[in-house]
Amino acid sequence: MTLPAGRTTSNGPDFLCIGAQKAGTGWLYEQLRNHPDFWMPPMKELHYFDRLTTSSVSTRSLPFARKEQDRIKIARERAADDRDRNFLDRFERLRQQTSADFDEYARLFESKGNLIAGDITPGYSILEDSVIRKIGDRFPSSKIIFIARDPVERAWSQISMYVRRGLIEVFDPDNVDRITEHLQRPEIALRSYPSQIVQRWKQHTNPDRFRVFFFDDLKEKPVSLRASIITSLGGDPQKSSGELPADHNAKAEKQKLGLTPAARMHLAQFFRAELHACANELGGPAADWPKRYGF
Repeated sequence: MTLPAGRTTSNGPDFLCIGAQKAGTGWLYEQLRNHPDFWMPPMKELHYFDRLTTSSVSTRSLPFARKEQDRIKIARERAADDRDRNFLDRFERLRQQTSADFDEYARLFESKGNLIAGDITPGYSILEDSVIRKIGDRFPSSKIIFIARDPVERAWSQISMYVRRGLIEVFDPDNVDRITEHLQRPEIALRSYPSQIVQRWKQHTNPDRFRVFFFDDLKEKPVSLRASIITSLGGDPQKSSGELPADHNAKAEKQKLGLTPAARMHLAQFFRAELHACANELGGPAADWPKRYGF
């Protein structure tokens, strides 16, 4: 099998998608997994660098370890072929190590053969600078992509997901004090400033291989966004992704917390500075984000 035009072989993933959480990374995984130029791991989120850059396995909670094992079990049930199964065998061995092993992580992607492969894990967006720098040094040819979403919409979507999963108790959306409490939760706050995430990753990796896309385009022109991402990663957007339409949304039926006008304006005021920072730093659709809230 020949490589798509313009590609060369590399050691490790051809790309990393570092988020954002609640910005279409699940959509992207399904689109690429169904495209003939790509081989994607049978698990969407590997969580390798954000889970295994700690000093020892003992720092990881037992509930997470059980959840991870469940994810691997499900992936085995969905495995399409020996490539998927070989990947999972290696990944299970690798996750038992007590610290990050960049070389063994790179070998996970030998399963791709001549296809394009990557790791889509939104948790990488909040990695420490030292880990980002190591990733950039070890995988200088890997492309890095980030799907940015209006911080008001993104944070609310995360809060809604937490309510749905029982991580946050159901609350009155007009209770702005409660909203502020949730916005200050570290796991929400760290993911809610895309301008800072982009700045940090560009600072510690090759900025020429970093590309920002926008959730706005997923909502308004998914066919164009899919083609743009596939092209940027070295694939052929003219090839079919099977029967999966570009606007496929596997999460469309999931229950969501309604965003009331009071909650919307409170979130907008909370993220006012970040909305302007995104407009200046990211450009594109982000340039219009402040206008949505009258800023």
